[in-house]
Amino acid sequence: MSNYRGIFPGTFTMGNVVCGFLAILSAFEGNITTACWFVILAAFLDALDGKVARLSGSSSRFGIELDSLADFLSFGVAPAVLVYAIKLSSLGKWGWIISVVYIMAAAYRLARFNLFATTEEKKSFMGLPVPIAALALVSFIIFSYDIWGRLQYGELLVSMIILFAFLMVSQVRYEIMPDRFDTPQKRIKLAIALFVAVMAVFRPRLLLFPIFSLYILYGMVWEVYRLFYKSVGKVTKRAHGKASKGPDE
Repeated sequence: MSNYRGIFPGTFTMGNVVCGFLAILSAFEGNITTACWFVILAAFLDALDGKVARLSGSSSRFGIELDSLADFLSFGVAPAVLVYAIKLSSLGKWGWIISVVYIMAAAYRLARFNLFATTEEKKSFMGLPVPIAALALVSFIIFSYDIWGRLQYGELLVSMIILFAFLMVSQVRYEIMPDRFDTPQKRIKLAIALFVAVMAVFRPRLLLFPIFSLYILYGMVWEVYRLFYKSVGKVTKRAHGKASKGPDE
């Protein structure tokens, strides 16, 4: 029976692959918002396959690698094709260069995640997670179409895909949802996550983009604060060290 446990999470992973492929096809056919929703559905299935794998006790190295391949298609290639189709194609060679850079950044981020999947990534994400980057891009497009009926502020979309490529390969830390909620801090995280999820369900077209944007900005602001605090600590420690030696030493 244990040999068949991997079928359950694998089904969701394959659904992720199918959604990524359909998103690319929809982008080619000019169905932009449909492509965006396929990426969002792929993210939902991606979240489920990990949960199902842990609940069924079927987590394996094979499953991790297969999941990364699916994520590369759905959250690396598909968003790049989608953004290229709606905006980057008008930029000539710079359009495909930006798309290629984004795809390479996603591949690097996923490979690094696999390398640290059982160690550092358990505490926090190192670099912007590839699914979050993809969801922010497609939710902005949905947000724009819902308000204006077309893509508005395309320059912002271009800036976002460049920024996300950088954040994916960076060492900026992002919060991870814990598996256990045995401390007050973890329970607060769960309450916030549930509240945000309920809000997003009611008005997904308008709220998904602000939610993902706040998550990304939070990581950036926290990293700046962490670096500043670390720098101040080093300066203070150096100053105390000199003071303890005395002026004549």
